[in-house]
Amino acid sequence: MSSPLDPQPRTVLHVRIASGAGGGPEKTILNSPRHLAATRWRGLVAYLHPPGDPGFDVIRTRAEAKDCPLTGLPESLPIDPRVLWRLLRLCKRERVDVWHGHDYKSNLYGVLLRPFHDFRLVTTVHGWVKHTSRTPLYYAIDRWTLPLHDQVVAVSSDLHAACLEADVEPARLNLIENAIDTDEFRRTRPRRTAGRLRLGAVGRLSEEKGFDLLIRAVERLLDEGLELELAIAGEGDQEDALRAQIAASPHAEHLELLGFRSDTLALFDSFDLFVLSSLREGLPNVVLEAMSMELPILATRSGGMETFSRDGDDALLCDPGSVDELADGLRRLVTDAPLRERLAAGARARVVADASFARRMDRMVEVYERLRLT
Repeated sequence: MSSPLDPQPRTVLHVRIASGAGGGPEKTILNSPRHLAATRWRGLVAYLHPPGDPGFDVIRTRAEAKDCPLTGLPESLPIDPRVLWRLLRLCKRERVDVWHGHDYKSNLYGVLLRPFHDFRLVTTVHGWVKHTSRTPLYYAIDRWTLPLHDQVVAVSSDLHAACLEADVEPARLNLIENAIDTDEFRRTRPRRTAGRLRLGAVGRLSEEKGFDLLIRAVERLLDEGLELELAIAGEGDQEDALRAQIAASPHAEHLELLGFRSDTLALFDSFDLFVLSSLREGLPNVVLEAMSMELPILATRSGGMETFSRDGDDALLCDPGSVDELADGLRRLVTDAPLRERLAAGARARVVADASFARRMDRMVEVYERLRLT
């Protein structure tokens, strides 16, 4: 609430780049303004996106559903002076007090614009998981900018450690894990406990998600005669390769790529189990959503999952990068109905207790308050 000594509302501008329909961070960013509404902080969002990208229409629709004020900024150059100028005008028009970046470019743009507008710099580090020919440069820029920020938020303990290695001062570094709206993510239909079980996975179709390994693990279980099917939802640069892998499989009728799905709740309701097969991760929102939807979960020990999850209590954990590990974990879940029930109940209870989005936003407000704006 506004303080009688400082009644002036303060404005936070969240800035991010995105192509396609985005990913997990969008769930945090687009939800933030409405959760700030009861405080003295006002949230705005600006997205940089490729010109004509149809995926941005999906992000815009999500923002409207969350009552999130969103500005789209088409950007055609790696560093676009026109976009920088538009962002500066936006900051001045909206009297932005805090620039909150969410990736390497928004962090860099914040540093570049700070001499021209009086705002504080905050960033959330969501992860450095995707590896391409360009990402070493992007991540180097990110690590260079981090120590220049007034406050840095890491969404998992492994990212917190990486920020310390990048010379972020401990006093400016905060561990605030991802969280979800547990009232929204609530199961509405019972899971199947017998017969063919539907195994679900959700995420960008890229190398670090390990979906090729997951397909091979499911094939192994199907070879053993276990009754299950696999559905993977998402889009990305590995889609053609994964479709070819499925087409060549003797079990192709049990394996499906669903493409991008906007009906998230119905999608999770259709699953009986959930798998995170990632090689590298922070603490993914998609797993928290699956936990809130009372799904038994197998997840790799990739980044934040290893420290967040309680193995055997709210999920099963296995080592990343191994078809054997994925197959062994899935075999346990598919063949042990009491284990599935125990994990499902433990998952929901854990998220409600420790991963509430409202509680996360309370902690974010504490970070903003530490900026001591004049």
